[in-house]
Amino acid sequence: MNAFGTLFRISIFGESHGGCVGITIDGCPSGIPVNPGDFTADFNRRRSGSKGTTPRREPDQPVIKTGVFNNFTTGAPLTILFDNTDTRSRDYALLRDTPRPGHADFTARKKFGGYEDYRGGGHFSGRLTLGLVAAGVIAKKIIAPVQVSSEILEVGGKTSIEEAIDAAVEKRDSIGGIIGCKVSRVPTGLGEPFFNSMESLLAHMMFSIPAVKGVEFGSGFAAARMWGSEHNDMFISTEGKTATNHAGGINGGITNGNNIEFRVAVKPTSSIHGKQHTMNMATGQMVDLGIEGRHDTCIALRVPVIVEAATAIVLADMMMLEGIGGRRPGDVL
Repeated sequence: MNAFGTLFRISIFGESHGGCVGITIDGCPSGIPVNPGDFTADFNRRRSGSKGTTPRREPDQPVIKTGVFNNFTTGAPLTILFDNTDTRSRDYALLRDTPRPGHADFTARKKFGGYEDYRGGGHFSGRLTLGLVAAGVIAKKIIAPVQVSSEILEVGGKTSIEEAIDAAVEKRDSIGGIIGCKVSRVPTGLGEPFFNSMESLLAHMMFSIPAVKGVEFGSGFAAARMWGSEHNDMFISTEGKTATNHAGGINGGITNGNNIEFRVAVKPTSSIHGKQHTMNMATGQMVDLGIEGRHDTCIALRVPVIVEAATAIVLADMMMLEGIGGRRPGDVL
């Protein structure tokens, strides 16, 4: 449900307008240096406030409750909390009978019998990705010198981000985007065939990010239109380096030593400023719906760092399963 991983295991908790959100990391190796300032750079990349993002502003100050002593991880479960301070729950009170198109309002109510916290999307909110980014900061320390980077490739079908955002704001609508991710200095041999393949685990984590609707590795769907002679990556070194990387750094579900490369498709934000139509579940009648609250015009703008974090979490778990990553015996503190 809310947990992922085998050795490096994360559990995410909280609701968008509840008291807090956060994450617990079980199995984090001891001896990893951690202080609150380590999270600042990645949190700033996820933060709202720029053009095209929600005006909701949270301090995102990490409160490390357990698992760190004298600025090092102890090996015990590591729990990090974030208080919710900038909430406007009244904006969601009228949505109980009129679920928002594209949101989890309807499915959450059906699954949990109306007991779910519906404010701001509750447990389904992108607010909870803050915990993923926090775990990603720790995971990046464990997997070093492996490096994960991501970037926005396009939004709204355009490579000019500013142009696309301006058009969406003028139209009072929202747009999606595509994020590219690259992992360099990857050890060969991570992943297991079939159900724990590197692709399946990474895809599992990517689809855990709200608004992600597609993932493709290497040449992705374009591979279906290629000849085998085009798609095959020719080996050019005894270490496994290839001339091309159509496989995205993975063969048979196992990393081949080349860069892992994949792309993530992010849907348009479901909440828009224009009028929509939905069913009033109490009356059985179609009604106009005007959504209040504060929403991103393009949530994809804030997703790259989340993709990085999710990737690092998977790699930390896989590397620890192979006996690499984190503090090694004999390391000097």
